[in-house]
Amino acid sequence: MTEAAIRLGGMALPNGVLVHGPTSWACAVRLDDGSVKVAAAAKRLRGDGVTRPFLRGPARLLEALAVLPELRRALPEARLPFDRPAVIASMVAGAVTLRAIRRSGNLGPLAEELVAGLAAVAPALVALRGGELAGYHGAEHATIGAYETGAPHGPEHDRCGSHLAGPMLGASALFGAVAARAPRALREPARAVASLAAVGVATEIFAWMQRNPERPLARALARPGSELQRRIGTREPTPGQLEVAEAALAACLVLERGGPPLLSRPALRLAAEPGSDG
Repeated sequence: MTEAAIRLGGMALPNGVLVHGPTSWACAVRLDDGSVKVAAAAKRLRGDGVTRPFLRGPARLLEALAVLPELRRALPEARLPFDRPAVIASMVAGAVTLRAIRRSGNLGPLAEELVAGLAAVAPALVALRGGELAGYHGAEHATIGAYETGAPHGPEHDRCGSHLAGPMLGASALFGAVAARAPRALREPARAVASLAAVGVATEIFAWMQRNPERPLARALARPGSELQRRIGTREPTPGQLEVAEAALAACLVLERGGPPLLSRPALRLAAEPGSDG
């Protein structure tokens, strides 16, 4: 990395980019009038204190999800990927289909859970179709990648959450099939525990993949996510989308370095953290 490694992650929005670091998050969105609005704040919930294997993955996921309500309050103009009616409809359709399959009993437990995993992926694929989400996803990757390497970076990134697709699908199917054998009265709680276990196992596998990228197994596990990024998940970003992603990254780095949530670029309008003087 080009500086003392501040590890960054992110999330693409239909109208902007969210960037988060170890202690802070920042989001920039393009408004209807063409200007860029930024919100930045310290994280209220952090999972870096959880270091036990199989627990640290769910803790990091919870930390990332906890940012979203804060983002809604600080930057109401931000649109989340799953806000679109078509995405909500695909989620409902997936749930109804899965329920019908489970009631029919025509598939074995492992096959049922594989179908459940695919149904869970469907809303994300719908969200990426149309609009600017895939372009902002590419901008997120390109901006964070350029920061990490100090050189221009493409719209794909090997630390993208899409690489969890393979491990997550396999782990969810395996643990879900085990939970399906629980007594009927305990089946739903067992499935909840199985889902948590799958997240823990999948994130540990993902971490191993990051440490061993040249291993044949790591490459095989990363292949579904790589194809998802290349074919559907990302597009080459426009200069305007890169501008938004760079604004989010800059605001996040300011906070990570201990500075106030202010940007010097006059094209930006800052949304201060609620309760601040900004």
